[in-house]
Amino acid sequence: MIVTVTPNPSLDRTFDVDVLEVGEVNRAVATHVDPGGKGINVSRALAAHGVPTRAVLPTGGPDGAELMALLDELALPARAVPVAEGTRSNVAVVDAAGATTKVNAAGPRLREAEVGDLVAAVEQELDRATGLVLAGSLPRGAGADLYTRLVDAAAARGVPTSVDASGDVLRVVVAHGGTALLKPNLEELGEILGELPRSVDEIVAGARAVLARGHGTVLVSLGADGALLVTPTQSWWAGGDPVVPRSTVGAGDCTLAGYLATDGEPAERLRAAVAWGRAAVALPGSAIPGPQDLDPDAVRVVAEPSPAALPAALAATHSA
Repeated sequence: MIVTVTPNPSLDRTFDVDVLEVGEVNRAVATHVDPGGKGINVSRALAAHGVPTRAVLPTGGPDGAELMALLDELALPARAVPVAEGTRSNVAVVDAAGATTKVNAAGPRLREAEVGDLVAAVEQELDRATGLVLAGSLPRGAGADLYTRLVDAAAARGVPTSVDASGDVLRVVVAHGGTALLKPNLEELGEILGELPRSVDEIVAGARAVLARGHGTVLVSLGADGALLVTPTQSWWAGGDPVVPRSTVGAGDCTLAGYLATDGEPAERLRAAVAWGRAAVALPGSAIPGPQDLDPDAVRVVAEPSPAALPAALAATHSA
């Protein structure tokens, strides 16, 4: 069972518009309300493919109750940790071209005792876990070391940890070490390195600099240009023909879920990851792809891609 932790979950309210006009009254052609948060999205994607999972999250207030009701409707196993302040709502506006504008609320402030309750709940779930996913931002009051505490708790039980985070949260985890997988996008990797890598060799070198801090593998999301998987000694690129985007919300989370749900060689796990992410982009709002939505044959995988190439050039060169 893969346990996911979403320390700062949300209700994701998505509004579809033909054209977003800033400063004007916009009318939605469709609306969606989904359980939100990166770890929750990973669990939703895993569950949609029959992979055992359990989501752990703090919840509070009316939005927290609605969030848990939505998870119950989805039959997604979840463990709520009650907190005093209310769960946040995030808003996304998606235009007809698939461009997504998001406004994320700050979320509740957790008390010290509530943080302790969250850690204890995760530790209890780890006793029957095969993997741990720590994903998304931290709520106020959680402390910068929340993820590293959980990484250490998982390591003590022999459970591999994957982390998908950004900013200071990611920097603390990178410095601490101990994860099996880190999943930054290109911009997040650039934040860690202090400079945005552009060519394949720069991305691979940057990922290996991160691995040297005590991590196992780095999966770098490249958006429409696919993804790079990097180990200390090998690298692979995967991508495919352009996908007409309907929403990018949750696509990176589905990419991570696809990687974790797949056994076998790294190249095949990367193929699955990109196939899941591409499928998510083609769906509206925060919708999660099921097995019927996947097309792994449309994904090309290249071992040791050309070092001087830019990701966009790889995507163009290896398209059908």
